[in-house]
Amino acid sequence: MKKYILSALAVCSAAIFTSCDDMLDTDPRVTDATSATFPGKIADVEALNTATYSIMNTMGGGDADTQNPFYWWELMSDNCFGSGGLQDNKVKSLHHLVQMNSNQYEQPFVLLYGGINRANNQIETIDNVDWTGNEAKRNQLLGEGYFMRGLYTLWLTQLYGDVPLITATLITEEMKAQVSAEEVIYPQILSDFVSAQNLMSTEKSSGHANKYVAEAFMARAYMFWAGFYKKVADLSTGSAPAINLVEQEGCTAASLSQADVVNALRDVVNSGAYELLEDYRSLWQYSNSYVWDETQKAIETGTGHAYKFIADMKREHCFDQPGMGNGNKEELFQIQFMNASNWNLDQKGPYSCARMYCNYLSVFWALRVNGHNGDRDHTYPFTQGWGQGTPSNNIWDDWTVAENEGGYTDIRKLGSLIDGVTENKEIDYEFVKDCCEASGFGVKKYNGVTLDALTGDTPWWDFAGGENFKGTLENPMQGDHFEDFYLMRYADVLLMLSEMTGDAQYMNQVQKRAGVPETPYSLKELQNQRRWEFAFEGLRFNDMRRWSGIDGGESCYAAKALQAQAGKQMVVKGNVANKTAMKHMTCSWSKRYADTNGFLAKPQSQITLMNGNLIQNPGWDENTPETEKQYVDLYN
Repeated sequence: MKKYILSALAVCSAAIFTSCDDMLDTDPRVTDATSATFPGKIADVEALNTATYSIMNTMGGGDADTQNPFYWWELMSDNCFGSGGLQDNKVKSLHHLVQMNSNQYEQPFVLLYGGINRANNQIETIDNVDWTGNEAKRNQLLGEGYFMRGLYTLWLTQLYGDVPLITATLITEEMKAQVSAEEVIYPQILSDFVSAQNLMSTEKSSGHANKYVAEAFMARAYMFWAGFYKKVADLSTGSAPAINLVEQEGCTAASLSQADVVNALRDVVNSGAYELLEDYRSLWQYSNSYVWDETQKAIETGTGHAYKFIADMKREHCFDQPGMGNGNKEELFQIQFMNASNWNLDQKGPYSCARMYCNYLSVFWALRVNGHNGDRDHTYPFTQGWGQGTPSNNIWDDWTVAENEGGYTDIRKLGSLIDGVTENKEIDYEFVKDCCEASGFGVKKYNGVTLDALTGDTPWWDFAGGENFKGTLENPMQGDHFEDFYLMRYADVLLMLSEMTGDAQYMNQVQKRAGVPETPYSLKELQNQRRWEFAFEGLRFNDMRRWSGIDGGESCYAAKALQAQAGKQMVVKGNVANKTAMKHMTCSWSKRYADTNGFLAKPQSQITLMNGNLIQNPGWDENTPETEKQYVDLYN
């Protein structure tokens, strides 16, 4: 099990466009330096590079309901309900595609533009350094700058649609104008990934992108552009057009075609640099060797607690064993965490870094506290948390139908979800008195994990990692979670390659590991495999969108899947005996999706600052009735 270290975030203004100076986001260690003298040595460029990456930690380690887009996309999909307690309105507003106020969705907007600025600074100043004899290092760091700019811009436009495209630290009036994502922003995103592909090496470096990572994200971005904007839902039979590229260092080709993207994915596969882990459970912290050892002992002696779901694993496949878990051979790119979270680091505002170094999703998705939830006698090895964004009945029901129709048991279902009702009678979940939209399921992948060897609700990392993973927060339940959040796994490369070519051999590898019979290629089967494989990893919502196409209306794939939540039986205020039928809080999921195309509201504060250059998205603008877009309290 590796220890990963990222440097601290700098602080920058939340007013992104008020002046050029607001975009000058510098590392606090070099606050007196200027672009004329900094960076002056290779170590300075490496510091800039670390600061560029660390935006991901702020999003992944902060309050998930406020600034984590990967969590948001799960809440907005049919995989999760909003749930949580009666007061947890942010998650429910995301789930129902409405808003509590006009600036609710501002944090990622600010953070992502801050990350883009850091990447621009890295790109522009790299040749302040004399790279004689270190040209390969220079190209790698430049490539990483292009890659991170492309990645942050991709997330930004998937969240908000048409926005200003910022490609320099000096922001011109022309740059402040909102531009078309389809025609202007995606060509730049893909150009950045092509530059990264051609500049970076194939060497794997902990926490950093390389050529293969750029190729994988190139495919993800192209597939979204082709499916959503060009409405090519089935890339195995349909042909998306080539996309024009922007000339810049590392990117000299005029365009990028579907065949080019397929070749990039094949390059990743043929490299042999990555492979699927043999056991799907090895990817997740609940399979650590400490739980495994306690389980074996409990089975043998009849004392202590056993988590029988992992009892048949090979010990060498446990999460914390060499080659498994964090830093495993299936992991292409991820957000990494370490033991540096501290309440005293809180800067307030969008660059708050109090918990940025821990995986705070482990708290949001953990079992909601009440009675015996988190008690080893009832929910071992899973500990307590907020219970927000819990799995929907839909994903469990749809998955069960697929298993029954195929005559198999998919290990990923119980590998991804806690079934609080029937999971081998190991988990005795209790509905909480202030709960709402409670399905009785929990997210297993990222739920906090504890041990018999510990007391209270202390996470297993404190025992396993010693000082290396013992956080500095006063409450370890909130701070000591260090499981990587996967942004790209090799399984995704395989499934994207099958989807783009119709060749089932790549999909079959993913099916085989899950215990699912290999099937011929079909778009429906591919859609199922992506949903099952990547449940709760932030991919489902944008997959749904690209299979629907822009302006797909209320009968498109995404709208129908979201609307299928209506009528599902859920628990409100702990009332198990009298369940409540799920309903949309203002109109319907299908209408809200059709009206918004899955985009969120642009923050009104930024629209005001931009003096008309930034235009509100349909479904959130003045033409949309307040009664449809405004949060309604259904449960108090």
